[in-house]
Amino acid sequence: MEIVLSIAGSDTCAGAGIQQDLKTITAMGCYGATVITAITSQNTRGVQGVMPLSAVEVRRQICSVLDDLDVHAIKIGMIPDLEVAVAVVTALKKHPAARGVPIVYDPVMISSSGRELMDPGCIEYVKEQLFRLCTVVTPNMPEAEKLLGCKLNTPPITDRAGMLLCNCYKTSFLIKGGHAAGEDMIDRLYMPDGIISEFHAPRVNSGNLHGTGCTLSSAIASALAQGSELTEAVDRAKRLVTRAIVNGRNLAVGHGNGPLWPF
Repeated sequence: MEIVLSIAGSDTCAGAGIQQDLKTITAMGCYGATVITAITSQNTRGVQGVMPLSAVEVRRQICSVLDDLDVHAIKIGMIPDLEVAVAVVTALKKHPAARGVPIVYDPVMISSSGRELMDPGCIEYVKEQLFRLCTVVTPNMPEAEKLLGCKLNTPPITDRAGMLLCNCYKTSFLIKGGHAAGEDMIDRLYMPDGIISEFHAPRVNSGNLHGTGCTLSSAIASALAQGSELTEAVDRAKRLVTRAIVNGRNLAVGHGNGPLWPF
């Protein structure tokens, strides 16, 4: 069984972060291992607190996993501050078991309730050091706008911005379209060779969308671990996310933005 390592924050209500990653990795038929970067106090109504773990402990966790397990893919989520970012990058660069392993990075900067989840001083370091290690980076539209400093309000602008990111950081970017208007949700995958692929999915009417980005990125990592090429991995992950939204739309978990159900 392929092993997928999730490096991310812990979500107390288990709809996002490490907990949702484990559910998704399991639903994809892989085995999930974890490194916790931060402990959050949150529920379906929002984030009440964030406590980053020490950089020493984050690096120790990564080494503990890589020293023992044969990891086939890595998903990275919440990186709360510069010290943790340095620890993650350093560990992945130096550990022999991480070489050649596909890395999917979901740049979790803002929670769905609007709380900032990444220290501003960390963003430039992540852009310059972590992006270059990744197979694909998966920002949603607000995150992509934050990275670029411009509004992505039309497809031509989004396409130019996506290719700019690819050319600058020499990796692929999947800009997710869930925040755009319309009944057809379109994610666009930009690759350094200039190929742009679109992935369409119908918008599902649901009040339970907490953890959508975590579900997508960990599903992509799982598909890559199983040998799928990137375009196929994104397609498989998109289909799982659509199923998880449909399966979760009637869940009564909490009193706010509830979780997806990938099973």
